Amino acid sequence: MDLTTIREHSRKLSSRYRITDGRKFRLSDIDPDDIAHLKKSDKQDASEALTIGVEALAALQDKLYADHRRGVLIILQGIDASGKDGVIKHVMSGINPQGCDVHSFKAPSTEELEHDYLWRCLRHLPRRGHIGIFNRSYYEEVVVVRVHRELLEKQNLPPEVDGKHIWRHRFQEINNLERYLTNNGYLVLKFFLHISKSEQKKRFMARLDDPNKNWKFSLSDAAERHHWADYVQAYEKMIRATSTEYAPWHVIPADNKWFTHVTVAATIINALNGLDLAYPKVDEAKLKELDKVRQALLEE
Repeated sequence: MDLTTIREHSRKLSSRYRITDGRKFRLSDIDPDDIAHLKKSDKQDASEALTIGVEALAALQDKLYADHRRGVLIILQGIDASGKDGVIKHVMSGINPQGCDVHSFKAPSTEELEHDYLWRCLRHLPRRGHIGIFNRSYYEEVVVVRVHRELLEKQNLPPEVDGKHIWRHRFQEINNLERYLTNNGYLVLKFFLHISKSEQKKRFMARLDDPNKNWKFSLSDAAERHHWADYVQAYEKMIRATSTEYAPWHVIPADNKWFTHVTVAATIINALNGLDLAYPKVDEAKLKELDKVRQALLEE
C-alpha cells in the first residue's frame, strides 16, 4: 500500500465518524459494532494496515517535532473498557517518546479540587512540536460530574456558579478553550470510543476470568453500569454541545478493537497530513558550514 492509498483510506475513515455540528446528534446514530465497508474477515488486513499506519504516523510526528510550530492534543473519552488504553498502546506505539506526553486523569486530588475545573488539564497541554494525549480530560467535568452531581460539592463552588446553567457555561468555556488553542496553532483531536453495554460486559468478564487482568477491574467499574443510561445521555449532550468545525468529535465504534485502532490511526494521520508539515529549510550559510564539516570528516 503506497502513501497515496494510505491517505485516501485515512480520509474516508476519518470523515465517516466526524461530528462538526452536534445539534441533531444521537449516539444511537452510530452502531458500536460498525466496521464501515470492511468485513470481520478483514481483521488481519486491518492489522497490517495499522502497522503501515503506525509507521506513517511516526514519520508525521518526526516532521511535527522538527517543524516546532504546531502542537497536537489528542483527547480520548469513553465509558469504562471502551479501549482508551489500547488505542494508546497500539496506535501510538511508533511515536518517539521525546515528542509525546500521555496523561491519564483519574479522580481529582485535593490540590486539583482547590483550583478551577480546567486547571489540572491545562497544566499538561503539549508544547509546540509535541503530541499530548489525554486519557480522559476536562470532559469528565461535564460527564461524570453530571452523572454524580454530588461530586460538585467537593469543588467548593459559590452558589451563583453551581446553578441550573452550570453545564451550558462549562460547554461554552470548553469551546472557548479549544478555539483559543486552534487560534494558536494547535490541532485538537477528540475521540469518543463508542462501546455497547453487552461488549463492555464481555470485557469485564474477560478481566475477571484472566488473573493477569484482575488488576484492571474494580467494584466501582461494575457499579457504574447501573448508571449506563445516564452516561449515554451525558455523553450525547457533551458531543452535541462541543462538536465544532475547529475541534470536532470523532465517535468511533469500539466493539471491535481492531477496527477502533485502525480508524483512530487513520483519523490522526489524515489530520496531520492536513497540517502540511515540513522539515525546516537550511539556509545557504548553514549548508556551507555543513559542507566544511563533511570535508573535515572525510579527511580524518
